[in-house]
Amino acid sequence: MNWSAAEAAHRVASDAERIAWVDEQDRPLGGVLRSELRERRLIGRGSYILLFNSAGLLCVHRRTLSKALYPGYWDVAAGGMVLENESYAESAARELAEELGIVDAPLVEHAHFFYDAPESRLWCMVYSAVSDAPLVLQPEEVLEARFISVEQALEETRRLPYCPDSLAALERYLAAR
Repeated sequence: MNWSAAEAAHRVASDAERIAWVDEQDRPLGGVLRSELRERRLIGRGSYILLFNSAGLLCVHRRTLSKALYPGYWDVAAGGMVLENESYAESAARELAEELGIVDAPLVEHAHFFYDAPESRLWCMVYSAVSDAPLVLQPEEVLEARFISVEQALEETRRLPYCPDSLAALERYLAAR
């Protein structure tokens, strides 16, 4: 894999981050390195933020090819792993700012669920936010982004690769509306 220096530095930093480690009931057990969480199939926490504009369109973005999970996939949610000693809400605000450059957009909590797949086991919190601020994409994480209808995003999942964990978050959001 050919990574830029910035991508390599980001990977090293993200691999060194201590991720919230929890049990099957989402009770904190401490923190572990991201690599250990995956290798040992431990349960972590993830935050998912569905970003809408004031017209009701959903921001979808394409992940960089250097991502460990779902490289190059489309994603319906900004978000990521909750860090040790960080709340879901703190993680959501941090991730939205880092990935899409959106700060100070009020977050609305929608759903809390368990996601269990061969590549990750997570307790997830789903948020939404509305903002018309210009997107500032994090080049280590996001290749491109656009706003489309939820219906168009769901239609695209039949022909384009979309991240299954964020689609599960979108399903919970739609069910909770």
